[in-house]
Order: sequence, then C-alpha cells, then structure tokens
Amino acid sequence: MKALIQRVHMASVSVDGQMVDEIQTGVLAYIGIGRDDDFDKACRLVDKILTYRIFENVTDADKLGKLDKSVVDIDGGLLLVSQFTLMAKTDKGRRPDFAPAMPPDDAKVLFDDLVGYAKTRHHQVATGQFGADMQVVAHNDGPINFILEV
Repeated sequence: MKALIQRVHMASVSVDGQMVDEIQTGVLAYIGIGRDDDFDKACRLVDKILTYRIFENVTDADKLGKLDKSVVDIDGGLLLVSQFTLMAKTDKGRRPDFAPAMPPDDAKVLFDDLVGYAKTRHHQVATGQFGADMQVVAHNDGPINFILEV
C-alpha cells in the first residue's frame, strides 16, 4: 500500500462539476492499494499519514522552521483520494502496468475501510469518490510531497 502525501493550504475534489469534499490546511493523500494489501496495512498507513511530521514548528523557539508537526498536531484536514495508478509498474517500456493494483471491487471495500478507520483516528477527514473521474484542486504548501509505503 502506498500514499503520495502533499502538504496543502487547501484541497478539494469534484466529480461531474460538483464538489464532493474539501479541506483547508492539511494533507492531501493519494492512496494506492495493491493486490496483497489488507486492513492491517491500511491502518498502519493511516497512522503513518496522521503522525508524519511535515508541518513546520512555529511555537518552539528551538525548533522554529523545522518539520516537527503532524496534521494531527496542527489540527489540519486530511483528504483521502483513491489512486490506483500509484501501484503501476513503470520499470519497463513506455506504458504503465497496473497488474500490481488490487481489482476495483476489492479495492473499494478496502479503501472504504481505510476511510472509516481514519475517521476514528482524526475528526477532519474528507474523501473523493472511489472509481470516479475526479478533478482534484490543491494549493500545495512548499511544495512538500512524500511517498509513504507500508
């Protein structure tokens, strides 16, 4: 399981011209689910995203400017967006191979479980619409991006 996380000032997801969800300052996380992923990995990934320190410390004089705060620490939003293309094999040729991605029906169940778990761990969780052609708007902060894997 992979996540591409981005520190954002704001992010939103729309489908068919209608906004589905949005956050203000926080983390936009694209989630890739592989064939061998399970609920345990989903929980570990959510915990890692929520506690990953990508926000600057603005209160402690000794640590000013250091990436020392998590999205939980700053009470920010978390926007979770399913992104099967993160699981593509890209080491050969010029076309991505999506064989490592979990089949859509199974991935939807696991993604929904991941979102449900995230909502038990943090009060500001938003999401896209699984399998939809989504338009994601993000005002990146930094930009600061990381790929997390479990």
